[in-house]
Amino acid sequence: MPSFDFVSKVDIQTLDNAVNVTKKEITNRFDFKGSHVVIDLDKKAMKLHLEADSEMKMDQIIDVLISRSMKQGLAAEVYDQSKETFPSGKVVKREIPVRSGIAQDDAKKIVKLIKESGMKVQAAIMDDMVRVTGKKIDDLQEVIQASKQWALGIPLQYVNMKS
Repeated sequence: MPSFDFVSKVDIQTLDNAVNVTKKEITNRFDFKGSHVVIDLDKKAMKLHLEADSEMKMDQIIDVLISRSMKQGLAAEVYDQSKETFPSGKVVKREIPVRSGIAQDDAKKIVKLIKESGMKVQAAIMDDMVRVTGKKIDDLQEVIQASKQWALGIPLQYVNMKS
């Protein structure tokens, strides 16, 4: 039976390149000359640690980071911006986790959306991915097209298409 997998993975090298390009652009910008700016990527914990002089500069750093990430091919939803900026002495800090893998709740939403669509496919949750199987490849392609309309807040990739 044909099948494919929904995954949400982030390439570490691409993420690292986006962070390095952001650092380079911020250090070369005139409005950041002489400012305290720290942009650090913790690859093991998949978190970004940001520090800036003010809330406004923090917002600018995040805007540059997202735009450079999108140019590298990463979706903006990769960054979990739910945590707020907090003051620490003379600087403001922010920790931004990088989403990698599909959380159990999101996987359940994907399976529910597939079942509600009425398509003739089966969906199964497997660790941090969702496997979709069907009798025809055309059915699987319909699921992929339908999934592009879903607003889940996570970037989805489609891998392991087998016929």
